Amino acid sequence: MRARILALMLSGLMSLPALADSLSLERIFGDPALAGPAPRAVQVSPDGSRVSFLRGRADDQHQLDLWEYNLRDHATRLLVDSRRLVPDEQISDAEKARRERERTADFHGILSYDWAPDGRRLLFPIAGQLYLYDLDASADQAVRRLDTGDGAVLDAKVSPKGRYVSFLRDQNLYVIDLASGQTRPLTQNGGGSIHNAEAEFVAQEEFDQRSGYWWAPDDSQIAYKRFDEAKVPVARRFEIYADRTDVVEQRYPAAGDPNVEVRLRLVSPEGGASREVDLGPEPDIYLVRVDWTPDARHLAFQRLSRSQQQLDLVRVDAKTLAQAPLLSEHVNTWLNVHDDLYFLERQPAFVWSSERSGWKQLLLIGLDGRTLATLTRGDWNVEAVQAVDEPAGLVYFTSNKDSVIERQLYRVHLDGRDAGKPQRISEGSGVHEPTFAQGHARVKLYVDKYSDPATPPQVSIHAPDGKRLAWIEQNRLDDSHPYAPYRATHVIPEYGTLEAEDGQTLHYQLTRPPQFDAGKRYPVFVIVYGGPTAQLVTRDWPDFIDEYMAQQGYLVFRLDNRGSSHRERRFTEALYRRLGEVEVRDQLAGIRWLKAQPWVDGARVGVFGWSYGGYMTLMLLAKGSSEIAAGASVAPVTDWRLYDSAYTERYLGLPNDNPQGYADSAVFAALPGLRSALLLAHGMADDNVLFLNSTKLMSALQAQGTQFQLMTYPGAKHGLSTPAMKRHVYTAIQQFMDARLKPAPG
Repeated sequence: MRARILALMLSGLMSLPALADSLSLERIFGDPALAGPAPRAVQVSPDGSRVSFLRGRADDQHQLDLWEYNLRDHATRLLVDSRRLVPDEQISDAEKARRERERTADFHGILSYDWAPDGRRLLFPIAGQLYLYDLDASADQAVRRLDTGDGAVLDAKVSPKGRYVSFLRDQNLYVIDLASGQTRPLTQNGGGSIHNAEAEFVAQEEFDQRSGYWWAPDDSQIAYKRFDEAKVPVARRFEIYADRTDVVEQRYPAAGDPNVEVRLRLVSPEGGASREVDLGPEPDIYLVRVDWTPDARHLAFQRLSRSQQQLDLVRVDAKTLAQAPLLSEHVNTWLNVHDDLYFLERQPAFVWSSERSGWKQLLLIGLDGRTLATLTRGDWNVEAVQAVDEPAGLVYFTSNKDSVIERQLYRVHLDGRDAGKPQRISEGSGVHEPTFAQGHARVKLYVDKYSDPATPPQVSIHAPDGKRLAWIEQNRLDDSHPYAPYRATHVIPEYGTLEAEDGQTLHYQLTRPPQFDAGKRYPVFVIVYGGPTAQLVTRDWPDFIDEYMAQQGYLVFRLDNRGSSHRERRFTEALYRRLGEVEVRDQLAGIRWLKAQPWVDGARVGVFGWSYGGYMTLMLLAKGSSEIAAGASVAPVTDWRLYDSAYTERYLGLPNDNPQGYADSAVFAALPGLRSALLLAHGMADDNVLFLNSTKLMSALQAQGTQFQLMTYPGAKHGLSTPAMKRHVYTAIQQFMDARLKPAPG
């Protein structure tokens, strides 16, 4: 395999530097991680004395261990060696599915953890079992396994006051009283179609709801979601593995199908009967968020209509269950659910983000629903609230205010005095991902993960004003760095803008081959996603696939078309009620711009995309085969009636209300125009974009006499998660493109 890949690398259009300086797919997906030892899941301990994080091993970047950086002695320590604790990790099917939805399916070891509120203990699961790490115990006594009974556990948490550990098992909610060691079930009717304290499939996949239960701040009660999926149609699908075929019956609500019936209940951790919260007269809703007020006297839930055009925020008295509406948001397209709700302790008000102005901005709203202050203002978007320091009167948030393709940290005052001129805290042109301590304590520090096109991810600790206090991982690109052998061929991408047909600005990213010669004409490798909720063009550390394909002699191009995220409403809403239209026109505009450049060979343009990008690849070939020579489509949606309800209806509406939009948005209406070479790849156990999408496409292509290449992956889910699968699919894509976009030798 290695000899074949190296031979392909040598066959590039350009004369590359020495072979040792050129990337290979084996190295990209090998160990140690090429980008360096960047920490994951960074948290600041409740007492602010430590920063904890997960880190991959040098011999297996996907095996995650638990580490800490101690601010008292400025030392970095390994706390838990996951492989030593559990040498042979086995996980349940439910856990595999959860990891797939959280995009962590290619990792093992410790994937998540939770701090106890005293900052002295950490809770973490491995292989379905729970462990508690005691920072005050000796090294050989620090880790103890908690007795959770038989069966794998999910979604474990330490209660806010530290008295309990809660977890899910067999679709029921349990707590462990840490003082007595007693484990008790808080629900007992879970099983079959009934799920307690879980987030349903579409809530996890489409609303970023990672949990289905929420502790009161004083440990007095737990609010939990209970859902019944009996009315959700069963999708019977075959998961084809190398050595067997499993018939899986999955409750999968496709567009227009019944969703789960959802309820919200309250229960005491001491047990007893639960109480039900009234979610309103309309049962066909999404329960997308639940929060508690700091005093634990009230909880608030967010109810989203099935159309996703109306969202209601409702406050509930935790004792009487009496309700009061706090606000409603309504649009004629769709609402984006967010996590920017923050109840204050010192005044009857909350921080909230809204897109009412056409841009996502922050408001301070009273409990009577009146807007007390506009906290941010301008033709730019707030990305997310990161922290609220009420004693200091400050709100910290991330935004791309200064550049659409960057992310910076800012702060404003809670009284709105500087709404139009927030103070930028972060330094360095690029992408910043800050992490603050949870809770209502005054902000003393934060952790920043930063990268730019020349700097691999760095993690550092900062004071509230942005001053760097310490490095957790400087990740110097020196001679000892894993990427050091490839520095000579590293190419900084170019960034620029094009204009869409309606005058809106489209951002692009172009990576040229090393030793680029403007006198030559190069083939183009276009990487496309094109759908909502994603942004491909960002000023951060580049994707190694871009770098690799550039080293093979391609110009690598990315364009964020209308409909992409992190832009104003007018930009993102352009695709409403018909997918695969404005996105395709924008991508073709980018390709035509490329073809107008003297250093582009316009006859040799290839397109590659995954998931929505796979769909876009098919639509581009179907509508633009005259512009594109070849396309590689991985795990594509081909008919939006086959995709899940929450995502599809958000952008297309209900099928009965928009039948023409669904017909036009499917690949099949335009499929006769697909004349270019096609490589189709799909995992044969995909539970997100069902394999049925590709089998339906195969049949249609065969019926119209269109030849194509096919690569299927036994046992693979949507992400083709293992390094071997990723190496294989990208090798297949490169070989496919080389055969069609590069001239034959001689």
